[in-house]
Amino acid sequence: MSPELKKKIQVVLIAAIAMAGGRTAYIFYSRWGSGPTLAQNQTVPLQADYYVTPKKLYPYDLKSARQLTNQPVWVKEGYRYTYYPYDRARRIVDLQKEAGLLLPIERLRIVDVITAPSPGSPDQRQVMAVFARDGKDFAFPIGFVKSGQYKIYSDEILYIQDPHELYQHWPAQTWEAIDRHEVQPGMNELQVDFAIGMGIPDRSSDPAAKTVHYPNGGKPLSITYRDGRVAEIKPGPSA
Repeated sequence: MSPELKKKIQVVLIAAIAMAGGRTAYIFYSRWGSGPTLAQNQTVPLQADYYVTPKKLYPYDLKSARQLTNQPVWVKEGYRYTYYPYDRARRIVDLQKEAGLLLPIERLRIVDVITAPSPGSPDQRQVMAVFARDGKDFAFPIGFVKSGQYKIYSDEILYIQDPHELYQHWPAQTWEAIDRHEVQPGMNELQVDFAIGMGIPDRSSDPAAKTVHYPNGGKPLSITYRDGRVAEIKPGPSA
């Protein structure tokens, strides 16, 4: 390569580097020098809920499911899961008699995990989590075992971390309303679930609007969300 050609190539490279540097400086200036940063712009909501990753146990048999006894647990969806009377002395669950429904984000202390016969399915047994309430023992299903194969879905039913800590970025007044099992305008759907339990959505063709009906332990509510936030609260239809 001749000295003259080398010089021309060097000139072209220097010009290209200078242009790239100028473009980079302009981008930084337009993003940071002429306006507020994302953190400074309070009109841009940060979806912190998306970054919450609750711990899971991934139980695969009776022994691993008994990890639930190592810490308190909290119910993810209230008014969805039925619990039954449990005779601790005889280790018998009365699955023919419903005792009630687990409450929204109810704190439980699981004292044991057992199996019980499945009514109508002699080849299958229910995996049951045992807890105490008001001096009485109860149990609710968290899975089943059939032919020695376990299917346990406690991770879908229970948190093993306090939701107050998982979602500590929520305002104090929001948590106060949740703890009172009260819905307020501006709440998001997860916050409402924590406050009043499971809901059944209507079909909707409008992605920005959604109506959900909540049994709410016998005090039904119909809640309309707009852009993911509570916009309207009305008494719901009776069951």
